[in-house]
Amino acid sequence: MLVFAASDKGGTGRSVTSANLAYQRALHGDDVAYVDFDFGSPTAAAVFDIPKVDNGVRDHGLHSYLDGGTLEPVRIDIWRQTQHPVLRNRPNGSGRLVLLPGDTSGGEFATDADTTRRCADLLLRLHSEFDVILVDLSAGRSYAMDMVLEATAQPPISDITARWLIFHRWTRQHVGAASDLVFKSNGILDAGTARGHDLDQLRAAVRFVRAAVPDPESPLWSQVTSAQATWMQKCDDMLRALAAECQVGDSVVLGTVPLEPVLQWREQLITEEDVISSQIANKETLDALEEIARRLTDDAYWGRL
Repeated sequence: MLVFAASDKGGTGRSVTSANLAYQRALHGDDVAYVDFDFGSPTAAAVFDIPKVDNGVRDHGLHSYLDGGTLEPVRIDIWRQTQHPVLRNRPNGSGRLVLLPGDTSGGEFATDADTTRRCADLLLRLHSEFDVILVDLSAGRSYAMDMVLEATAQPPISDITARWLIFHRWTRQHVGAASDLVFKSNGILDAGTARGHDLDQLRAAVRFVRAAVPDPESPLWSQVTSAQATWMQKCDDMLRALAAECQVGDSVVLGTVPLEPVLQWREQLITEEDVISSQIANKETLDALEEIARRLTDDAYWGRL
């Protein structure tokens, strides 16, 4: 399965949440490849605690591969090369967890037929090796988004199950931006159908993930004043109405990640040890990530928008 992670704005939690989803799927036995197509900011390695490649690799990264500079992009075995104290001890029964990093200072770049062909070839090869290929795209209507839409419209890759996760924070600006990225001119549906995708099938492959969402009723906010609590609840109600109006309401949300203090300070994986042993992270956050990871392949959560 191909899973494309997109957002119209930066700072949505797209990359850190996607990395956590990849970790959860591998933890439960899937072979997972994480493909860092965030060309302007290839920082996935930092979330996985891979030293010396926090901002991409110097040679043979995905940027070099796509522009023809190398025949095969670098692959990093996360279980073997991480400095994360939990991931260093690969759990029994876990699947492969492999990162394909971008190039340091690679930047966005225009694509052409050769670039699209290399992209399609890479995705096909990864599909033959891995159960889940999670592709982290640059924010906005990027060249990366156009490239994967073009590549996945081509046979035989068009027959592979592909799903789109659109990440946004729980604010007016982010709700509107997420909706625009999918439904407005030059958005995913528009750009995809122009490249040969079936509109209904593409619509059915899109779901939204709300990140860093404060829950007015959670213990985290139990100490706020009554005025603050009333205001927060009013904002939440208004956002729910706006999301429904913008076609990104609850019925098309794959999951919600609560506001997590740990992730405000450091973009990292949330593990059971963070919740149980050190108690630095909230159980609700881990539960939410586990549930979204499970729903990725649960057809009950996928249908027409």
